[in-house]
Amino acid sequence: MMAPPRQGAALLAALLLAACAGRTPPPTASRPPAAGAQSDLAAAEQAVARDAARLGTWPVKIGKPYQVAGITYYPADDRGYAEEGVASWYGPGFHAGSTANGETYDQDDLTAAHRTLPMPSWVEVENLDNGRRLTVRINDRGPFAKGRIIDLSRKSAQLLGVDRAGTARVRLRRVFPAGRDEAPAPPPPPPPVVVAEAAPPAVATVALPPSSAALPPSAAGGEWLVQVAALADAGRAAWLSGFLAGFGPVSTQNAPGGLIRVRLGPFASAAAAAAALAQVRGAGYGDARVIPPQPAR
Repeated sequence: MMAPPRQGAALLAALLLAACAGRTPPPTASRPPAAGAQSDLAAAEQAVARDAARLGTWPVKIGKPYQVAGITYYPADDRGYAEEGVASWYGPGFHAGSTANGETYDQDDLTAAHRTLPMPSWVEVENLDNGRRLTVRINDRGPFAKGRIIDLSRKSAQLLGVDRAGTARVRLRRVFPAGRDEAPAPPPPPPPVVVAEAAPPAVATVALPPSSAALPPSAAGGEWLVQVAALADAGRAAWLSGFLAGFGPVSTQNAPGGLIRVRLGPFASAAAAAAALAQVRGAGYGDARVIPPQPAR
């Protein structure tokens, strides 16, 4: 005998409720979506602290004022620096090239380019769009695009969530890792500052006699050059040219692949070129080399 329609519906509902009551709901993820990013940022901050401790005794490069695209920039040891603006990032096209302080650029390091802060120095970067914060080390000059205040390495951009968008609104604040005091210090301020016009303490300044000074090839009978770097960015090449002006005459030359060679000279002799090379390497450009006179064609 079949149950009336209403009773059958009620019986079916009761059976379904009983089945659900005996079932345990599947577990749900307890980690918030941003936990992975926060873990990566924490590990990055530890790496920055180790890096800061390693570089704590390195001389700081400030450099002389320089001009790019008609704008003059004035590097300074601004210990209270703070600024808001737009961050960008740079990576593959510059990877393994030279930075403004003579390092080899590694897009997977936690570094950045800034127009005026000392090298090395450290800034905390806060992405105002997502709240992420990261400390990065300044080891390069830039960016020179209008409205941008810092150029992050690829790894830094990834951790801050800037890489996909390309740019982000950020707040910058200079910080002093490895236990350094953040308050402005009375002179002389730590760490010791080496101004561009003076040779670093570990390197003796070589006085060049008049006969060894840089002269035009026609008067000197030779064209000894010191190649300091080959850069892909015109702005960084302009900054480096300004920085090197205290070491001798500077010239730039376009090279294959869009690179710009930055050179010192010409010098009248191999001895004069070697003396300039010693000063440049002492300033951090360990890959600099002497180019002897080329035979006439």
